[in-house]
Parts: sequence; structure tokens; C-alpha cells
Amino acid sequence: MAAPRTSTQSTLNPLPEPPPVSAAMARAHQRYWRFNVTCIAVLMTLGFVVSFVVPLAAPALSRLRFAGFSLPFYVGAQGAILVYVALILAYIVLMRRADRTLQRAFEADANAAVTTRGN
Repeated sequence: MAAPRTSTQSTLNPLPEPPPVSAAMARAHQRYWRFNVTCIAVLMTLGFVVSFVVPLAAPALSRLRFAGFSLPFYVGAQGAILVYVALILAYIVLMRRADRTLQRAFEADANAAVTTRGN
């Protein structure tokens, strides 16, 4: 049996070229994704601390009281869930703000392109 011929994807169906992007729009996208990755890293770090560090420090924190319960019990039973919900809400708010900023940059870039073509 003969070995199958290998053909590259580019010869069969070449990938379409992306549309040209202005330097300002490229910088806006770069800032957007850098903010997104930073936001995710910070929020996941906070989630990690609540999930793993606080329970590991439970014996040392057992003397602290919150709403009549020991702090490790409260964090394990209710506090962690509230922190996770707060992290999700914070991500939603922060990314909506970043989306609006990127949309404004896109509109400014589109308006600049229209005025440039008009001249």
C-alpha cells in the first residue's frame, strides 16, 4: 500500500487575508487583550486564595469570629461562594468597560478612515 500524499492546507484552501487594521486599532486591541489577561489572572488569583490559602490557614484563623461563627467555617460555608459571585460580577463590569473603550476606539478609527478617504 502506498503512503498517502500529503498536501498542505494552504494549497487546497488558502486562508483569507485579514482586513487591514490601522496602527491605532492594533494598539487598542493589544491594550484590550492585555487588560483581559491581567484581569483574569488577578481574579483567578483571588479565587485561588479563597479556595486554598484560607482553608490551609484555618487553624490559625479559628479564633477569629464573623457573624458569630469562626472565620474558616464562615468562609468555607458561605463566604467563598459570595467571593466567587463577586469575582464574576467584577469581571463582567470590568470587561463591559473595556468593551466600551474598544468600541470607542473602533468608532474613532472608522471616522478617521472616512475623513481620510473623503479628502
